[in-house]
Amino acid sequence: MILEIRTYEIQPGSLAEVEKRYGEAYEHRKKYSPLFAFWHTEIGPLNEIIHIWSYKDLAERARIRGEASKDPNWPPKISEFIKAMNVEIVTPFDFIPTPTPGKMGPVIEMRYYTLKGGTLPDTAKRWSEAIPARMKLSPVVFAGGIEFGRANGFVHVWAYDDMNARMAIRNEARQKGIWPPPGGGNLISQQTKIVLPSSFSPIQ
Repeated sequence: MILEIRTYEIQPGSLAEVEKRYGEAYEHRKKYSPLFAFWHTEIGPLNEIIHIWSYKDLAERARIRGEASKDPNWPPKISEFIKAMNVEIVTPFDFIPTPTPGKMGPVIEMRYYTLKGGTLPDTAKRWSEAIPARMKLSPVVFAGGIEFGRANGFVHVWAYDDMNARMAIRNEARQKGIWPPPGGGNLISQQTKIVLPSSFSPIQ
């Protein structure tokens, strides 16, 4: 499986209208393939919408996108509000279960790391050893290497009940030595954003 993360910067004040139009158009798009998630930023770079699609591989992505582009109701009529667009293709770690649609958050944290070149396999190994204990504290939505869109990129996404739970769980994980996994020397940079789900997002 691959995940396509599409991040759009939109005009300030346009979120409600953008989500309305997107949700209406998605009713026509979902017959080709379902959304994985649709979120908007709450903390971090503001005025972003993040829509994530899952595909078997790049060939399936190309086929489905080609089919959907012929639908007169797709893409959603939101181009007037879009200031910038970014696309990333992620290969999720296979040792993390793929989530089923439903409530996981509603507070979602997306953490983007840049790794030293060639260190993703080592990072994955360390994660595979440490993640079972960490997942007992709160669910991980997905994690994996960014194949296209950000050189040596790595993204991991976590769900929390609220911001207080996020802080408490992160402190507990550190105090118990559960998290973060060893091997922090692989990191070059880190970024994070807090996002919230739209009403039609499969992952809430």
